[in-house]
Amino acid sequence: MEALSNIVGEVNSVVWGPLMLVLILGVGFFLQVGLKFMPILKLGTGFSLLFKGREAGGEGQISPFNALMTSLSATIGTGNIAGVATAVFLGGPGALFWMWMTALVGMATKYAEAVLAVKYREQDELGNYVGGPMYYIKNGLDAKWAWLGGAFALFGAIAAFGIGNGVQANGVASVLESNFGVNTSVTGVILMVLTAAVILGGISRIGAVAGKLVPFMAVSYIVAGLLVLLINIGGIADAVSLVFTHAFTPSAAEGGFAGAAVWMAIRFGVARGVFSNEAGLGSAPIAHAAASTAGPVNQGLVAMLGTFIDTIIVCSITGLAIIASGAWTSGESGAALTSLAFEQSLPGLGGALIAVALSIFAFTTILGWSFYGEKCVGFFFGARALMPYRVLWIVMIYFGATADLGFIWLLADTLNAMMAIPNLIALALLSPIVFKLTREFFASNGASEGSGSSAAE
Repeated sequence: MEALSNIVGEVNSVVWGPLMLVLILGVGFFLQVGLKFMPILKLGTGFSLLFKGREAGGEGQISPFNALMTSLSATIGTGNIAGVATAVFLGGPGALFWMWMTALVGMATKYAEAVLAVKYREQDELGNYVGGPMYYIKNGLDAKWAWLGGAFALFGAIAAFGIGNGVQANGVASVLESNFGVNTSVTGVILMVLTAAVILGGISRIGAVAGKLVPFMAVSYIVAGLLVLLINIGGIADAVSLVFTHAFTPSAAEGGFAGAAVWMAIRFGVARGVFSNEAGLGSAPIAHAAASTAGPVNQGLVAMLGTFIDTIIVCSITGLAIIASGAWTSGESGAALTSLAFEQSLPGLGGALIAVALSIFAFTTILGWSFYGEKCVGFFFGARALMPYRVLWIVMIYFGATADLGFIWLLADTLNAMMAIPNLIALALLSPIVFKLTREFFASNGASEGSGSSAAE
């Protein structure tokens, strides 16, 4: 096992090395420029369509709103609590700046992913819409690229059990045991029952649960975070200053913080930013492909909000709370660092609040990734594989909650990067289609109406 861990560790250092970070930022920036920064300039249009999209507006299984909530259920998770804290611990306050940069280019990436997912989606044997990178590679590119779609689906099906199942269940079990003394086996069984009650009903039930739970948990966490920032209002200006100065100059050692070079701020800011909002990984478009939407561009405008909400809003609140409270120099890392920042500001309440938030975030991530994983398997074996996959997914939750997942974390992180590679190649190759659909959509004034003939598939 140690030898295997070393091999996977070596692969991980390559796939999450400078080339991957350049690829993620490079493709995102290329798309943002090609779209003439539309995802940023049309942010208000996206929110307007999101509000209108609470009801179905075309062919598909779930409303545009619930498609975004399903996507957010998988993205707003441990990355927003533990991931941000890890980035700041390893890269210093400047890491938060690079998370922001990743999100700004990532909005264009997420937009393009959703546009292509709806444009090239198919219907399976049961009449359900299926889509995502494996389908827009299959239907949008030449046959010589078909292997890329298979590679994405293979990596996605395996990675889901790690990053979307075992790691999340383990995080819930650990935080409930340390804060409330709940046995990990008990947590495992409860999570299995709750997950089974939702995912056995398919995407419609997942979307319905996500549509209610995700807004509630996100708003609750944002309110609590803003309260922490209000309590530390005197330190916010200094915190923002640290974020910008340490993004371009090394962070000196301070208290329990060991110091960090600028490269570390960039590396961990980008890597944790992508881990949090998943822009470029190719996971979110699998959910957006099921949306009952007027057309590809409509769903793209809704999809790009996921990156904005996840990183620019939620991650910023976590990061600024950690820095403004001074907790970032404590030597703590991960969820413990975020918990310390909240506990210092809200004694007797902050730690428990983070424990509950992390548990709910992780549970919804399990729901969202179950859908991603089953669609990757369905790409190979069709609809007949969905129910066996769901049953296996439920069973694996217990093992995730009760096992030591050091190796699983490493493997899942590696496979996540390997999912991103075929997806980013496809996005670059299919970018002319994205640009063309976008030009036609806005030329027909479709955005102002939330529909339009150019937006049709």
